[in-house]
Amino acid sequence: MAVYRPPEGRPVSPHLPFGERRDGAWYGKSIISVKQFSRDDLEYAFGVAKEMREMVARVGSFDLLKGKVLANLFYEASTRTASSFVAAMARLGGSTIQIHEVHYSSVSKGESLPDTIRTLECYADCIVLRHPQVGAAAQAVEVASKPILNAGDGIGEHPTQALLDLFTIESELGQIDGKTITMLGDLRFGRTVHSLSRLLAQYDVKLRYVAPDILQMPRDIVDELASLGVEQVPHDRLDDVLPETDVLYVTRVQKERFEDPADYENVRGAYVVDGETMLAAKEHMVVMHPLPRVGEIATEVDADPRAAYFRQMENGMYVRMALLAMVLGKA
Repeated sequence: MAVYRPPEGRPVSPHLPFGERRDGAWYGKSIISVKQFSRDDLEYAFGVAKEMREMVARVGSFDLLKGKVLANLFYEASTRTASSFVAAMARLGGSTIQIHEVHYSSVSKGESLPDTIRTLECYADCIVLRHPQVGAAAQAVEVASKPILNAGDGIGEHPTQALLDLFTIESELGQIDGKTITMLGDLRFGRTVHSLSRLLAQYDVKLRYVAPDILQMPRDIVDELASLGVEQVPHDRLDDVLPETDVLYVTRVQKERFEDPADYENVRGAYVVDGETMLAAKEHMVVMHPLPRVGEIATEVDADPRAAYFRQMENGMYVRMALLAMVLGKA
């Protein structure tokens, strides 16, 4: 299996004028794991994302990727990630082949993932893949001649979500270093927190994990971050860590990941962030959620200025615009 490393070489400035950059560090690269990103890479990507945000505010859309085609291949249901990539490509002037329901495609006839990838790259310049199997994106890269962007592989990773999450933290708080990030809910199956925690390891942060025992952060991730010197403390009560929390990252308990329905029922609704929770939180704390939510954040919280989850979703479009421009040679 291929080993993925951060690309060598860095652009001189994160604010280079837009144009064809076929010598760029990310040109033609697949994005499979957050492990590919150094802190310099993150700063560069976020600089491009900020420019995308400014350009969308000024002109709405532009022809940066005119003539480019993106294939959105989703073996699992998606609203935000799929729509975000479609919107990002449209804002950049490109077009999208959207494949939501793979049971209506040749996959239902038994076509393998490698053959599906080889087929779609005949039509597209880049493929976004979501798949229920851990490692599926890496498998796709082994046969692909075009960039693959991992949009979630089972309970493994979700790198573009982690990038937009980190971008949101920086946008909301001004910096990431020195912050305490509390992850709440399903940390065992939540690929978003798996990827985000690995990115946060590049910063001077404290991580707090609040979850029932059966949903705590996987031991391999805890050990990996511990080897990097990250302070991590597990808890089962949010009240224990809320006063010190700068970012409260909430996740839903994912019913579809449980083999035993009884286990799901035992932990469903274990934590709910509501108005009372917000009264006990810091004045400038940020509440985030990858969405969808299924009751773990009360709708009354939406009106609180600290609720950043819809701004977080908007940021996802800017970050994905940046990534598409980077890998297709236009950033």
